[in-house]
Amino acid sequence: MAATSMSTVQLGSALTVPLFGQLGALGTAGLRLGWAGLILLVAIRPRPRDVSSRDLFACTVLGLVTAGMMVFFMLAIARLPLGTASALEFLGPLTVSLLGPRRGRLVWAAAAATGVVLLTEPWHGGADPAGVGSALLAAGCWAAYILLTQRVGDRVTGLKGLAVSMPVAGVLGAALAAPALAERLTWPALWTMLALAVLSPVVPFALEFLALRRLTTSAFGTLMSLEPAIALMVGLLVLGQRPGAAATLGLVLVVVASVGATRAGVRPAASAHEPPASPYGPGPEPVRGDQEETAVCQSGLAPGSELSHPAGESAR
Repeated sequence: MAATSMSTVQLGSALTVPLFGQLGALGTAGLRLGWAGLILLVAIRPRPRDVSSRDLFACTVLGLVTAGMMVFFMLAIARLPLGTASALEFLGPLTVSLLGPRRGRLVWAAAAATGVVLLTEPWHGGADPAGVGSALLAAGCWAAYILLTQRVGDRVTGLKGLAVSMPVAGVLGAALAAPALAERLTWPALWTMLALAVLSPVVPFALEFLALRRLTTSAFGTLMSLEPAIALMVGLLVLGQRPGAAATLGLVLVVVASVGATRAGVRPAASAHEPPASPYGPGPEPVRGDQEETAVCQSGLAPGSELSHPAGESAR
């Protein structure tokens, strides 16, 4: 599920690039967000009683951050190869993984910094400065997205938090895209963007939610670290973008740093705090570590069926 989620995100981004000529990067991003927000709102139909006022504020901020993440990433891939933009954007979750006194933090940070230098090749202007800036802004939004998603996922059950945040992102994205779409939007382009919104972000978000029921945050974060490599392959196969040797090495360094930092940055068990809410409501006390498999076997449940899990580092 995690691998399919990452693949659909990058495939959706690659298939969006040919529409930039008609709708513009801002127009395509806004239209995708608008469709995604509408789909999730209709499909999940959150009720006011499902979200407290404090959590509603967090969901709203998450929606604003989600819009920024997608808009800036679309602006980045309009100027940079998909693999390069994805690797630069991944500096956001990598930074989150590196925060705190974790072993080997400086080693992974140095590897990531070296990878970024090789990706951008500043010694001969190998990367568009506006594209790099947009990718780094997307990285900052992604870092905030992870922290907010963890908070909302711990406090709001199921996909209801997502069904509140995505419409907020959709309204903001549509408002930003309206001037660009005023004279360019056609019915074929409108339905094409609906299909692309289902491909990404609706399907990836649902798959990530299901995957996080079955994977630890460490395992999921390690899998997510491979997304820049998936972006490189999708860019090569779909868009014909062939990276040079320096860019390829830089991407490998970013992926290695991401894997290392994520493996060293497991979210601690909530031993002294309230355990996160189960997506199915009240249930048995969550178990962790080696006890989980025993508890599942004794209860007769399918793995992950009613065991609570931490929200963890969710991707786009």
